[in-house]
Amino acid sequence: MKAIILAAGKGERLKEITSRIPKPMIEVNGKPILQHNIELCKKYGIKDIYINLHHLPEKITDYFGNGKKFGVQIKYSYEKELLGTSGAVRKIAKEYWGLKDIIPPSLQHSNSPILPVSMSPNPKVPQSPSPQAPQSFFVIYGDNYSEYNLNLLLEKYEKQKPIGIIAFHYREDVSQSGVAEFDKDNRIIKFIEKPKTGETANHWVNAGIYLLSTEILQHIPEGYSDFGKDIFPKLLIENIPLHGICSKVELMAVDTPELFYKNIKL
Repeated sequence: MKAIILAAGKGERLKEITSRIPKPMIEVNGKPILQHNIELCKKYGIKDIYINLHHLPEKITDYFGNGKKFGVQIKYSYEKELLGTSGAVRKIAKEYWGLKDIIPPSLQHSNSPILPVSMSPNPKVPQSPSPQAPQSFFVIYGDNYSEYNLNLLLEKYEKQKPIGIIAFHYREDVSQSGVAEFDKDNRIIKFIEKPKTGETANHWVNAGIYLLSTEILQHIPEGYSDFGKDIFPKLLIENIPLHGICSKVELMAVDTPELFYKNIKL
């Protein structure tokens, strides 16, 4: 099993902090949030990890290196321009998994070359692309901290083999969040972004953890795209099943100054 941890964002709403360090390198309980996510992967036997980079990439590569001291293997994907959550995944698949094996001819229209190893932000870190594409893989947002049980997603995937499973956590106030609604089998019916009072009775918010079939790469175009805004809504419109896992596990986010000062003890 492989995991992609997304760590490229600039964290512009936290400029006074992220001007010095990438947002996933903010420390919680004495460790960067990104390290907690790497350790979460290792806990569930996931040791092949890919991390996308953009803002202050050397802060991440210098700290984690090739992952050996953390008991995992890390490869990096540098984005000259931000590609969004799903665009980043497509780029990693292109660099490391052999794009032609997993993307149909209709989407193989880019003239952009594969990023050579020499353009890595830290040439000291070895990167050797693999022609093997996984059947499924995790995507984890590197600036969220939780102890989510990844086996919940794996068990559901084994039973139903959907194109994607999204982890949700419970949040009392969902007015500034995206909420999902489900049918009786936890298939996602729709997403409601920043719902108004009374618009939904649900309190389940995207936890930033996905287990995706490699098939989903067929639906991600070249360039910038976002899972929440572009890819998942498109799949629902096309009636392609997406399923959810709901858990009341505590999740710590640092997206805004309010959340940062609420969740981080300086």
